[in-house]
Amino acid sequence: MNKTIFIIRHAKAELHSFNKQDFKRNLIDEGIDRAKIIAKKLNEQLSIDQKTLFISSSANRAKQTAELFADELNYPQDNIRFEEEIYEASAKEILTLINSISDDCNTILLFGHNPGISAFVNYCCDTYISLRTSECAEIRLLEGIDFTTLSHHMATLNQLISEE
Repeated sequence: MNKTIFIIRHAKAELHSFNKQDFKRNLIDEGIDRAKIIAKKLNEQLSIDQKTLFISSSANRAKQTAELFADELNYPQDNIRFEEEIYEASAKEILTLINSISDDCNTILLFGHNPGISAFVNYCCDTYISLRTSECAEIRLLEGIDFTTLSHHMATLNQLISEE
């Protein structure tokens, strides 16, 4: 079975402000609504099981997005793995994190931030996308590739799930 990674950009959040640290920005209603629409679309095609792992940046907006998706997909919020290093991570840093995932896992849902997550998809799939808020890129690892061996051009962009 081919391994799959769903890369999800956090939902639309509060505007940047001098009154609040970027890391602590929360989702706005428009972002919550859009994330729920995309999570429902994903729920129609993805079965969550014991070999599924949610990993999220610990920044508020990514954490809140991961929790919305977890609720829609019936994934226990307590099982979400929060990683501070996803915040402002480069494609290489995200790849290093993915490379550390056990072969016991078949499906990863990773919630993060641009430009790092889009650069990660582009690097692994040899494509060009720029994820908008709440969008989800499904990438499938090539036959014989697992998370520990994933690198450049070893996956394909299977689909982009958006609000449209």
